[in-house]
Amino acid sequence: MARSLLPSAVVPARFRGRRPSGWTALVPVVALAAGLLFATSGRTAQGTDLRAGEVTQLSELIEQRNTVIARQSDQLADLQREVDRLTEGAASRDGAVAAARSAGEAGALAAALVPVSGPGVEITLDDAPARPDGTLPGGARADDLVIHQSDVQAVVNAVWAAGAEGVTVMDQRLIATSAVRCVGNTLLLQGRTYSPPFVVVAVADASTVRAQLAASPQVAVFQQAVEAYGLTFEVRERPALALPAYDGPLDLQYATAG
Repeated sequence: MARSLLPSAVVPARFRGRRPSGWTALVPVVALAAGLLFATSGRTAQGTDLRAGEVTQLSELIEQRNTVIARQSDQLADLQREVDRLTEGAASRDGAVAAARSAGEAGALAAALVPVSGPGVEITLDDAPARPDGTLPGGARADDLVIHQSDVQAVVNAVWAAGAEGVTVMDQRLIATSAVRCVGNTLLLQGRTYSPPFVVVAVADASTVRAQLAASPQVAVFQQAVEAYGLTFEVRERPALALPAYDGPLDLQYATAG
């Protein structure tokens, strides 16, 4: 749209007859620089969307990183099996090792180091579907239509509060130090990235989970967005679930004594 200029007759008197300032002299220079920038971008893009290329490169980088993590996870599992074999052998010959091993096994369930199974719930969170014409619902911003870290964390907190025996997010078993983080509209969990829909599964009493979800103020805020903008929030009861053991590292990078 062209800029609309005021007629000279209505220009306030305090601006008439003034000598051009330094800012006035800089206007043509700024305009020339902007024109050169637009021209350079046009030649670089050659009719394509530069941001689309950046998104493609980021997706490829994430895929490559996930492949590396999967390979390292397999190597870790092989090493863990070897450690278990050697520990079992040492425990058969040394009473102190056997006692330490027994103490460790006693806490394995609480540390999510063993699989758990039983009835529970499967909770799905997903972005609002895009409209065919690309418009947004009335009063909504693009940020209102996607799942956020706070939404996933609120659901996970409610499930833990319900006394769940075990919880997974995207099939990743959660432990005490697991952190649910979102980067854009992707979920970053234990070194891996996931796109929505996000699925939280818990071995727990379904009625207690529903009660905790209903009592959570954070989930209530998310529920308002679900009703207003069409995001997905589904809670399904499952009669039989099998959650894998946590198989990642247990060492802490940072810790502070409380």
